[in-house]
Amino acid sequence: MSTNLKTHAVSLTEPVRINAEVISIKKAAPVAKPAVAIARLRASVRRLLQKIIPAVLGIIVLLALWQIAAISSKGFPTPVKTWEAAKVIFADPFYIDGPNDMGIGWNILASLKRVAIGFGLAALVGIPAGFLIGRFSFINRMFNPIISLLRPVSPLAWLPIGLLLFQRAEPASSWTIFICSIWPMILNTAEGVMRIPQDYLNVARVLKLSEFTVMRKILFPAVLPYILTGVRLSIGIAWLVIVAAEMLTGGVGIGFWIWNEWNNLNVENIIIAILLIGAVGMLLEQGLMAVARRLHDDTRPGA
Repeated sequence: MSTNLKTHAVSLTEPVRINAEVISIKKAAPVAKPAVAIARLRASVRRLLQKIIPAVLGIIVLLALWQIAAISSKGFPTPVKTWEAAKVIFADPFYIDGPNDMGIGWNILASLKRVAIGFGLAALVGIPAGFLIGRFSFINRMFNPIISLLRPVSPLAWLPIGLLLFQRAEPASSWTIFICSIWPMILNTAEGVMRIPQDYLNVARVLKLSEFTVMRKILFPAVLPYILTGVRLSIGIAWLVIVAAEMLTGGVGIGFWIWNEWNNLNVENIIIAILLIGAVGMLLEQGLMAVARRLHDDTRPGA
């Protein structure tokens, strides 16, 4: 009898002990949440500082070298003098005092317009051409010698051809952008198509899919990263070339604005334009990277 009582006593006390442990865990959980949140916050701040501190140090080094160059070179503006000139320029960036005397904002917009026209036409022609060159070996062999011959030509060498064909400076600048930015899109798209596993195309052939369906369902999702790489390279080249092209053609544009400031010996304004060109180019690249990430997420299986 006493043995049975002991057994029952043990069986009654064990669940109580387990419940107590469960209750203690549930009570301790809310205490652990703030600690986890603080740890995550510290990790986020640490990652942010790891990105910001090197960038700030790089800017400080650049400003120091800039100041040294201004001290050792006569006529080269200091960072402070350039900052004062920038405040004057950006106080009214969209003024108009004549057809060739406009604020720096209008000049940037004119250059972006030319880049958009030339780059857009290059994308409309280059990406489909890259698909065809990568998809069909006959077309590849037909156009490969032409691309190899024309691709190394300097972009500005095409400007006189554009002036001769269009008889005006405005289409000639867009033509130069078109011809220099089309090659990265053709080559990267074709390379992406050629890297698609043959098994995918064999399955499409067994299923008797149309060529359009193969392009839309198989080729395009697989080639998209290559296309976006070509687009990023092309927009960088286009933004580089437009400045030099506008220096030669004149009119409204950031390239002509820089040349005009050089003729007036406003070196600080030239430096401002250089920094602005770099900022616009960086924004264009970051925008394309954001689009690339969005398209990549949309084309993933199950998206």
